[in-house]
Amino acid sequence: MISDNISKKFISEAEKIYVTQPLLPELKDVFSEIADIWQSKWITNMGVKHNELEIVLKNILKVPYGSLFNNGTIALLTAVKAMDFHSGGEIITTPFTFAATPHCISWNGLKPVFCDIEPDTLTIDADKIEDYITPNTVAILGVHVYGFPCNVEKIDRIAKKYNLKVIYDGAHAFSTEINGKGIGTYGDITMFSFHATKLFNTLEGGYLSYNSPELVKKIYNLRNFGIQNEELVEDIGINGKMNEIQAAIGLLNLKLYKKEQEKRKKVKALYDENLFGIKGIRIPKMPDNTTNSYQYYPIIIENDYPLTRNEIYDNFKKMNIYTRKYFYPACHDYECYKNDLSVKLANLKVVNDIKHKVLCLPYYGDLETENIIKICKVLKNAR
Repeated sequence: MISDNISKKFISEAEKIYVTQPLLPELKDVFSEIADIWQSKWITNMGVKHNELEIVLKNILKVPYGSLFNNGTIALLTAVKAMDFHSGGEIITTPFTFAATPHCISWNGLKPVFCDIEPDTLTIDADKIEDYITPNTVAILGVHVYGFPCNVEKIDRIAKKYNLKVIYDGAHAFSTEINGKGIGTYGDITMFSFHATKLFNTLEGGYLSYNSPELVKKIYNLRNFGIQNEELVEDIGINGKMNEIQAAIGLLNLKLYKKEQEKRKKVKALYDENLFGIKGIRIPKMPDNTTNSYQYYPIIIENDYPLTRNEIYDNFKKMNIYTRKYFYPACHDYECYKNDLSVKLANLKVVNDIKHKVLCLPYYGDLETENIIKICKVLKNAR
């Protein structure tokens, strides 16, 4: 339970606090961009704004090659497809992620094999990956959870040792860098999500970064039905193209995301200060020499905290504060995966613990200081 004098003066129905808010440009700027699109009458199929955004993102993310998509799931689906894995191959991944990650493996006729996570970064535990490698293993798919990067160097060494491909789900890692190097340069290919909930968004959208020039044409074909020109279709592709309105929103939001990051940095500092020293609450720390994408603010509700994660989640909800149990259930708990023999044999001790303890607090640049303090008081005064 929580202190009555806190709960009685909390958030009204009209002032609900959600876990995030989308970054949105000024409407007048949106109307101006749309007017340009309407005048051109080119609203999709790699138009001017699409191509401009694709080039600008390559520079921002510090990657050699990149391709825009209509959403992150189609982008990740295409990333797996582009590797030309044999049917029935196994990809070692993490169950502590959004459903799209293993689903993109399965939709490609491959098998996700779940590996446990590190307790600190909550990313795939590179020290355990080799335990899951079999003659059928074709790749490792790591997830930069909440923007915390995987152990990319160790994963790279394992991949080279066993001749495996490496794909990264960087949905949470927009602008993340390690020692000044863009996170999208690691592995063979990385997916970024530009969904409305992400720091940088194009309403819906996605992006693939990759290091091989041989993938440029391959991904272009997969994204556009395999069509090369009016008379030539040379590959089996899908429709993954981003339209001009999405791209226009993206170009406008590129002018705003750094300011949003700075505001979120201050929100994080305020959370850190007010939650410091509360027994039973652990705040995961970003590894050294790594920039923070400021995508989410997760806390871990440990066993010595007065309430369980679910209890504090429910209390917040009663106060019109909407936190999120990212990621619960974990992917290996889904009906479509839980009965797989590899899941039953897997040792997922850390995931099975963390999935009951993690809570993402409201986190966006315009979150008012007063409300941050109230949220922290609820956590501090729980009993």
